[in-house]
Amino acid sequence: MTPFVFGAGYSGRFYARTVRERTDTIFGTTRAFDKAAMLEAAGMKPLVLDETGTGPFVGALRETTHLVVSAAPGEGGDPLLEAFGRVVVGSMPKLEWVGYLSTVGVYGNHDGAWVTEEAELRPSLQRTGRRVEAETQWLNFGVATGVPVAVLRLSGIYGPGRNALANLAAGTARRIVKQGQIFNRIEVRDIAGALVHLGERRIGGIFNVSDDEPSPPQDVVAYAAMLMGMEPPPEIPFEEAELSPMARSFYGETKKVSNERLKSTGYRFRFPDFRTALDQLWASGDWKAER
Repeated sequence: MTPFVFGAGYSGRFYARTVRERTDTIFGTTRAFDKAAMLEAAGMKPLVLDETGTGPFVGALRETTHLVVSAAPGEGGDPLLEAFGRVVVGSMPKLEWVGYLSTVGVYGNHDGAWVTEEAELRPSLQRTGRRVEAETQWLNFGVATGVPVAVLRLSGIYGPGRNALANLAAGTARRIVKQGQIFNRIEVRDIAGALVHLGERRIGGIFNVSDDEPSPPQDVVAYAAMLMGMEPPPEIPFEEAELSPMARSFYGETKKVSNERLKSTGYRFRFPDFRTALDQLWASGDWKAER
């Protein structure tokens, strides 16, 4: 098994940590030389893309058996396929499986209703529309090559170093309240677990990777504050909150995301709800930093 992570960010690094004892080599790409050390710490051999976006990765593709794509799509769709489609197809003779990391944002707003993988896609933002295009490109790649492709639609990601506990400690946590607003979340180590589970079994298809309990965001902050023995920040009505355009866009959509399809493959979530995850992060001290 030789994994390759194209766009080795937060989720990609935790995938590498999860799988590194099962392989001698894990390739990972970055566009910044100063991030190469982070990839090495996660167990990856860093490949720094040059200004053309190519870099030394073509040789690594020849050894790749499991490809995880975590790079954001651009105007032309997925950057790996759009720019180097022929190279990718022709340079991966050992490829057994592809995992594409997408987002539940492709569903758009469903007014609090449950959504499964068959739900209508209503991307309301340009960036989520591009995700739909990239999903289609990778699924078509799978049809053309016969390689199983799994599209993982992720909910809001948190985990070591990125969580409500860390935000409270930094003084940046806020309890913004919007009537009826709920979100699903996913702990980053369950993203890694789902990738390993599907990849080892060479399972393709579309899967929601999301926790069991869609909840109001202010409840997460309040629970984290309870664990830390501190008063939670005051509630702020959504209408009075100062938010960036991106942050405000998240509050324009509400839905409950079903993860039953992924469970039906035999995957069991390590952190099925935010309380389980925050309990572990607090007790272990992992909330402080990625490691």
